[in-house]
Amino acid sequence: MPTIKDIAEMANVSRTTVSRVLNNSGYVSEEVRKRILKIIEETGYVPSEHAKSLRTKQTKVIGVILPKISTETSSRLVSGIDEVLAEKGYQILLANTNLEKEKEIEYINLLKVRQVDGIILVATNINNDLVRVIHQLNIPLVVVGQEIPGVSNVLYDDYSAAREITSLFIKRGHKKIAFIGVDESDRAVGYLRKKGYLDVMAEHGLPVENEWVQKGVFDIESGYEAMKRIMENAKSRPTATFAVTDRLAIGAMKYLKEKGYSLPEEMALAGIGASEISNYVTPTLTTVDYLNKDAGREAAKLILNHILQNDKSIKKITLNYRLLIRDSI
Repeated sequence: MPTIKDIAEMANVSRTTVSRVLNNSGYVSEEVRKRILKIIEETGYVPSEHAKSLRTKQTKVIGVILPKISTETSSRLVSGIDEVLAEKGYQILLANTNLEKEKEIEYINLLKVRQVDGIILVATNINNDLVRVIHQLNIPLVVVGQEIPGVSNVLYDDYSAAREITSLFIKRGHKKIAFIGVDESDRAVGYLRKKGYLDVMAEHGLPVENEWVQKGVFDIESGYEAMKRIMENAKSRPTATFAVTDRLAIGAMKYLKEKGYSLPEEMALAGIGASEISNYVTPTLTTVDYLNKDAGREAAKLILNHILQNDKSIKKITLNYRLLIRDSI
């Protein structure tokens, strides 16, 4: 087993620098931090004091990796996780990737060397490197929001929710329905929600113009710009728009209002997320409530089951959702 001195020599840094990375304290440049974490991952290094702790007792700490700590979704998830874990005397150690997919692997490695008892990963982009690191992990892990084979997952029914929103537009008489999505490397939000929309349109024999389908990046401004591209470039103006998040939908709403369109008479809108602001914009936004706090509770129950019962079976939980029909349709 390598020592902290070995890691320092391989990384060409001091032992103090390695210690700072392990303890997440003090300044270390991003390039050096990544180099040290990569060596730790490749060598399987475990600090001696943590190894001793592992042999005698649990740390009673669960690492929770979030894509964006400031969102309502993250807040609700953490609330549900903490509610369940606190009852069993566990604490949470939060890590924020800020939607930078490479940081998911970095934080998994960092939490591993900190010897947390388990990890709950709220994943965004699934790639081969992430899957490899997860499968090599020797501590329990639960993934929320994306399906990764070989580990327990808590999932949202993204495909069905997208189908239901698109079908609702059609039932209300809309035939020209636009779509604002995100990159399909995010399988749940980018791929499955788009597939639900496209499948329903195809089943009803409704055309989808290329200009009606635009991408954003999870913020209001990109929803604004996507709606602008739709309205300025489409050969035929749509009468409804499905955005895969409330933020994108609210950005689209802002553009439409600035240009004088009447909502929902000239453009109906819907999003996903049931954000607090969705019930305060005018018109109030039709959306989907994914019951994120319930997702947090289920993820916490799964991780505790893996830890306390030594249950190595793989579980997949798909949660229900609520469609909230409001004034924007």
